Amino acid sequence: MITVDKEYYPFLVVLFFTVVALVIFWPFLAMVVLGGSLAVVMTPLHQRLMHYIRPAISATLITVILFALFAGAVYVTLLILRGNAGLTDQMFATIGSWLGSPTTHPGVFGFTISKDTLMVWLARGNALFVNYWTTLANNLTLIIFSALVFFISFFLLLLNGIALKENIFCRLPEPVRKYCDQLTPVTIDTLYVIYIVQIVIAGLTFFIALPVFYFLGYGHILFYSFLAALCEVVPILGSSVAFIIVGGYALALGDLHGFLIMIFLGYVVVSALPEIYIRPVLVGRRVKIHPVIMFIGLIGGLLTLGLAGFVLGPLIIVLLMKSYRIWTDERKCAKQPPDGGTGEHPLL
Repeated sequence: MITVDKEYYPFLVVLFFTVVALVIFWPFLAMVVLGGSLAVVMTPLHQRLMHYIRPAISATLITVILFALFAGAVYVTLLILRGNAGLTDQMFATIGSWLGSPTTHPGVFGFTISKDTLMVWLARGNALFVNYWTTLANNLTLIIFSALVFFISFFLLLLNGIALKENIFCRLPEPVRKYCDQLTPVTIDTLYVIYIVQIVIAGLTFFIALPVFYFLGYGHILFYSFLAALCEVVPILGSSVAFIIVGGYALALGDLHGFLIMIFLGYVVVSALPEIYIRPVLVGRRVKIHPVIMFIGLIGGLLTLGLAGFVLGPLIIVLLMKSYRIWTDERKCAKQPPDGGTGEHPLL
């Protein structure tokens, strides 16, 4: 019969309730992950402010500023979408009429997707970019609760994160604590670069998209570029959504030239290139991981874990590679002779 030392009872109780909490709050786990990871990124600022004000005030101030920035971004986005409501409604109505026509056969253009699937995608896009007020109203409770979970997680981990880390680390066995101490810096670097690169890629998308939509010739260049940048900010969307919508609009208008521009210049150059090359290179360079491996972590995380995978995917890859490097370095040191020489006895 297996017996457990009594000193591990509190740990097992905490582990049990942690698993229960994960099961119950699984739909909101992404908000906890995003809030906690952003708190790690903002901890250096919090530590600086604590030299002048109390920790609770510092954490509250940073949380309020973050909320104000988030609310301001949402307000500006809604204003821009409202100001261009006629254009977006026209785009989706044109695409819907084209798909609804009996003479429309997407397979002619090389698509293997059925009309029904395309209509489902169109309905989702319509709910996001045209009927967004209805979508917000129908999901208001979920949105408010998700936002509360995010900001509460951010505030609590920002306020108590350092103490929590020290409290956990001091109870770990010495070999495990040694590994965790080496993994902590790369964890912080990875989270920091993930958020910074996300902002950089969104801004880059906006400026690169400007000449693409200029060549398209439909006008509304700033709005189309803003739409691409907005979709890029949301990891589960990506700027490709904007180019697919505008490309579908061009196809519905019978503008094959515009459709090709959206596919080759928009989707390939503006959307795919930053995701396949620029983002993995920027993230991988900071944490010294090959861009291909980082690309797998980014895409794999989003596909398997959704929004939480935006952070967890690259982080897991980085921690796995870093752990492997630590292990191999220790193995090399263990095999190396104490005198650092060829292995012969120093007196021979």
